[in-house]
Amino acid sequence: MPSSHFAKRLLFTALRTGFRLTPMPATTRDRLRQRFLDRHADLLPPGPRGQAGSGSQVEHRLRTSADARAIGFAPHRAGNLPASLPATVVAFYLPQFHPIPENDAWWGAGFTEWHNVTRALPQFEGHAQPRLPGELGFYDLRQPDVMRQQMTLAREYGLGAFCSYFYWFAGKTLLEQPLQQWLADPTLDLPLCLCWANENWSRRWDGRADDVLIGQRHDHADDHAFIAHVARYLTDPRYLRVDGKPLLLVYRPGLLPDAKATAARWREWCRGNGIGEIQLAYVQSFDRVDPRTIGFDAAVEFPPNNTTLDPITARQRLLNPDYHGDVHDWRELARQSMAQADPPYPRYPAVNPGWDNEPRRSGRGRVFAHASPRGYRDWLRHAVATARRRFPAQPLVFVNAWNEWAEGAVLEPDRRLGHAWLEATRNALQAEATPDARPCAVIHIWYPELLDELVAALRASNIDWRIVITTAHEREQAVRERAGQLGLDAEIDVFENRGRDILPFLHVANRLLDEGVTTVLKLHGKRSTHRQDGEAWRRELLDKLLAPERASRIAAAFRDDAGLGLVHAEGHLQVQKDYWGGNQDNIEYLTRCLGIPPPAESDSFIAGSMLWLRPAALRPLLDAHLVVAGFEAESGQLDGTLAHAVERVLCLAARSSGFVTTSATTLLGLKDTTSGPYPYATRSG
Repeated sequence: MPSSHFAKRLLFTALRTGFRLTPMPATTRDRLRQRFLDRHADLLPPGPRGQAGSGSQVEHRLRTSADARAIGFAPHRAGNLPASLPATVVAFYLPQFHPIPENDAWWGAGFTEWHNVTRALPQFEGHAQPRLPGELGFYDLRQPDVMRQQMTLAREYGLGAFCSYFYWFAGKTLLEQPLQQWLADPTLDLPLCLCWANENWSRRWDGRADDVLIGQRHDHADDHAFIAHVARYLTDPRYLRVDGKPLLLVYRPGLLPDAKATAARWREWCRGNGIGEIQLAYVQSFDRVDPRTIGFDAAVEFPPNNTTLDPITARQRLLNPDYHGDVHDWRELARQSMAQADPPYPRYPAVNPGWDNEPRRSGRGRVFAHASPRGYRDWLRHAVATARRRFPAQPLVFVNAWNEWAEGAVLEPDRRLGHAWLEATRNALQAEATPDARPCAVIHIWYPELLDELVAALRASNIDWRIVITTAHEREQAVRERAGQLGLDAEIDVFENRGRDILPFLHVANRLLDEGVTTVLKLHGKRSTHRQDGEAWRRELLDKLLAPERASRIAAAFRDDAGLGLVHAEGHLQVQKDYWGGNQDNIEYLTRCLGIPPPAESDSFIAGSMLWLRPAALRPLLDAHLVVAGFEAESGQLDGTLAHAVERVLCLAARSSGFVTTSATTLLGLKDTTSGPYPYATRSG
């Protein structure tokens, strides 16, 4: 670390420690913190740097297209919602998707937020930039039908309202046209509430005091002018109300000279002008005070703001050697939020589907890696339960955000995952469905005639199987015909011939995990024109995994032991370092994408990719939503592909999720008679 950085770190640590130990009211503490950051941001010590790649390593990045689909892509699907939703989900809404003269002057003619979005580049391996819109496209909010589409989509997936940012600067408003269109068109019937973004606009996009484009003037007269201007929104029957009172949010009450006096003026004006009582809430973006001490009714959480997490930047392998941003683990953000105790004041819970402001801060973005729709779904479920406990009469949960595209906080469909974030929202509002309790056999077939042997083994086990077959488009008809001849009741999923048996399995496993399936047997033909021992390998694995005297007992173990993750055929667990081949770099890349520790020399992998497993044990792998185009098209590769690397991280993923990996013989209390060198692979070196 350079001496200047070390000195900054020491000074900042000393100042922060003294600040925390000094007794003062929370409002004073928040105000001083904001003033310090505005004036002395240069004293903040830089965070850790990522790893520079070596010349011998291949960069892992997309080469042909920025809009490739990932595992877990969800198309638009109709779905059912409860007749009475458990909470009202309110998503923060950004109206900066249309040009205005001021932005033309400050940023160039025609500027909208899309200019930031499309210029972003990945800064490290696995960094999903640029993030591009899906079915709504690069929309222009001057067109009323855009908001209509947004509201229709929001309702369909369970959202109850938008909370739109409102930009008021001492009597001048910016970006108000979409809201005016909502006000003028009663058929735009999704409720709205307003959040006054009462900070300066600056070139840094963070509301701080340097290089201000347009500033605030907070005073007595501005308080009255503001509330008089927004009154027409507050009186609209569609406006979001709490206990019959229109809900008005303030983004940074700490910037008001006297927030309590401002709140009193607003309330008095509303009582005297036919609005009546109002519900005031503030956003915990910078402030953390008891809202009642500043004359407000409630606070609203605003993750990831006001959180402190250890960075994981040093683990990332940089694509841009000059990247000076910070990378954090989004999963830790969600865990921290769900673990916090209820505050001693009214506060609405909020969740966040991701954060990455690299589009606004090129080469210096703050990134929360490892966000996933499933993780967001779980967090939202928890937030709904929290809201119902804190506010049983009218529970509200906020989401940051609906369309913050330049900050990576988006529920709208994108090209990588489609409607997955919206699907996760709807799932969080539904009661969890009862899963199919049958073990599921997932069979990958290229040679249709091999179905006979595999199906015979399944039937001999005397287990009532659910069967899913994966195959390639060019083999679909033959596989369907063979399944029909065998009288097989099976789901047949067809994919591009890419990623061996592994990529099709990940597609299916992702779906099975969402369905709550607990027990899966992964099988495939093992036959190849590039090796002569595939038939023997397959038969040995079938015998050790599916023999009638074993299969039912293994299935029962998965039913009875929730900690059981993977079960492999004895003799087929091999030490990683002995079989690195051309896979080591890919394995290390995958562990970074999954956010799990890299393999130690003593770690092992299951050779042959046939095994029993619990889909939840693979959640780090499935939640990584690897891009399909990152898997090589099939061309007879024997080693060194991303699919080979995935095979080698299954045990690592299961361990990081807290699940056990064991052999069939150990699980069943049988003697392991395997000995000698592994016959189906050659050791490295």
